[in-house]
Amino acid sequence: MKRPFPITFLGGMFIAVGLASLGYHLLKNPLDRSTIPIAIVGVTATVAGVFLIRGRPWARWLVLAWLALHVVVGAFHSLSDTLAHLALLIAVGYFLLTPPASRYFHPRSSE
Repeated sequence: MKRPFPITFLGGMFIAVGLASLGYHLLKNPLDRSTIPIAIVGVTATVAGVFLIRGRPWARWLVLAWLALHVVVGAFHSLSDTLAHLALLIAVGYFLLTPPASRYFHPRSSE
Protein backbone atom coordinates (compact mmCIF):
# COMPACT_ATOMS: atom_id res chain seq x y z
CA MET A 1 0.00 0.00 0.00
CA LYS A 2 1.17 3.49 -0.78
CA ARG A 3 2.09 5.55 2.29
CA PRO A 4 -0.58 8.18 3.12
CA PHE A 5 0.69 11.76 2.95
CA PRO A 6 -0.07 12.53 6.63
CA ILE A 7 2.22 9.66 7.67
CA THR A 8 5.04 10.98 5.47
CA PHE A 9 4.52 14.51 6.78
CA LEU A 10 4.33 13.51 10.45
CA GLY A 11 7.30 11.17 10.15
CA GLY A 12 9.37 13.93 8.57
CA MET A 13 8.29 16.42 11.21
CA PHE A 14 9.22 14.08 14.04
CA ILE A 15 12.62 13.42 12.49
CA ALA A 16 13.22 17.16 12.09
CA VAL A 17 11.98 18.04 15.60
CA GLY A 18 13.98 15.23 17.19
CA LEU A 19 17.22 16.19 15.43
CA ALA A 20 16.69 19.92 16.05
CA SER A 21 15.97 19.33 19.73
CA LEU A 22 18.97 17.06 20.10
CA GLY A 23 21.30 19.49 18.35
CA TYR A 24 20.00 22.54 20.18
CA HIS A 25 20.31 21.04 23.64
CA LEU A 26 23.71 19.46 23.00
CA LEU A 27 25.09 22.80 21.74
CA LYS A 28 23.37 24.88 24.44
CA ASN A 29 24.35 22.94 27.56
CA PRO A 30 26.38 19.81 26.74
CA LEU A 31 27.35 19.26 30.38
CA ASP A 32 24.03 20.13 32.02
CA ARG A 33 22.51 17.27 34.02
CA SER A 34 19.19 17.55 32.16
CA THR A 35 20.90 17.04 28.79
CA ILE A 36 20.75 13.23 28.94
CA PRO A 37 16.95 12.96 29.43
CA ILE A 38 16.35 15.68 26.85
CA ALA A 39 18.68 13.91 24.41
CA ILE A 40 16.76 10.67 24.95
CA VAL A 41 13.51 12.47 24.13
CA GLY A 42 15.07 13.90 20.95
CA VAL A 43 16.42 10.53 19.85
CA THR A 44 13.03 8.96 20.60
CA ALA A 45 11.28 11.48 18.34
CA THR A 46 13.77 10.81 15.56
CA VAL A 47 13.46 7.03 15.84
CA ALA A 48 9.66 7.28 15.96
CA GLY A 49 9.64 9.43 12.82
CA VAL A 50 11.89 7.07 10.87
CA PHE A 51 9.88 3.99 11.76
CA LEU A 52 6.58 5.80 11.26
CA ILE A 53 7.60 6.36 7.65
CA ARG A 54 8.66 2.71 7.39
CA GLY A 55 5.18 1.63 8.51
CA ARG A 56 5.97 0.00 11.83
CA PRO A 57 2.80 -0.19 13.97
CA TRP A 58 4.65 0.43 17.24
CA ALA A 59 6.02 3.73 15.89
CA ARG A 60 2.61 5.40 15.84
CA TRP A 61 2.12 4.46 19.50
CA LEU A 62 5.58 5.80 20.30
CA VAL A 63 4.67 9.10 18.59
CA LEU A 64 1.46 9.32 20.62
CA ALA A 65 3.29 8.47 23.86
CA TRP A 66 5.92 11.13 23.04
CA LEU A 67 3.20 13.74 22.60
CA ALA A 68 1.36 12.59 25.74
CA LEU A 69 4.60 13.01 27.69
CA HIS A 70 4.80 16.58 26.40
CA VAL A 71 1.23 17.23 27.55
CA VAL A 72 2.21 16.13 31.06
CA VAL A 73 5.47 18.11 31.05
CA GLY A 74 3.61 21.13 29.69
CA ALA A 75 1.24 20.93 32.64
CA PHE A 76 4.17 21.73 34.92
CA HIS A 77 5.01 24.84 32.89
CA SER A 78 1.84 26.59 31.85
CA LEU A 79 -1.72 26.13 30.69
CA SER A 80 -0.83 27.34 27.21
CA ASP A 81 1.93 24.70 26.88
CA THR A 82 -0.47 22.03 28.03
CA LEU A 83 -3.23 23.08 25.64
CA ALA A 84 -0.85 23.41 22.69
CA HIS A 85 0.54 19.91 23.20
CA LEU A 86 -2.93 18.52 23.84
CA ALA A 87 -4.14 19.99 20.55
CA LEU A 88 -1.14 18.41 18.79
CA LEU A 89 -1.85 15.08 20.46
CA ILE A 90 -5.46 15.13 19.29
CA ALA A 91 -4.58 16.17 15.73
CA VAL A 92 -1.73 13.68 15.36
CA GLY A 93 -3.84 10.97 16.99
CA TYR A 94 -6.57 11.61 14.45
CA PHE A 95 -4.19 11.23 11.52
CA LEU A 96 -2.47 8.16 12.95
CA LEU A 97 -5.60 6.28 14.03
CA THR A 98 -8.05 6.87 11.16
CA PRO A 99 -8.69 4.15 8.55
CA PRO A 100 -6.12 5.23 5.90
CA ALA A 101 -3.30 5.16 8.44
CA SER A 102 -4.60 2.01 10.11
CA ARG A 103 -4.53 0.18 6.78
CA TYR A 104 -0.96 1.35 6.20
CA PHE A 105 0.18 0.07 9.59
CA HIS A 106 -1.50 -3.34 9.44
CA PRO A 107 0.77 -6.17 8.43
CA ARG A 108 0.33 -7.15 4.83
CA SER A 109 -0.93 -10.62 4.17
CA SER A 110 1.01 -12.73 1.67
CA GLU A 111 -1.74 -13.73 -0.72
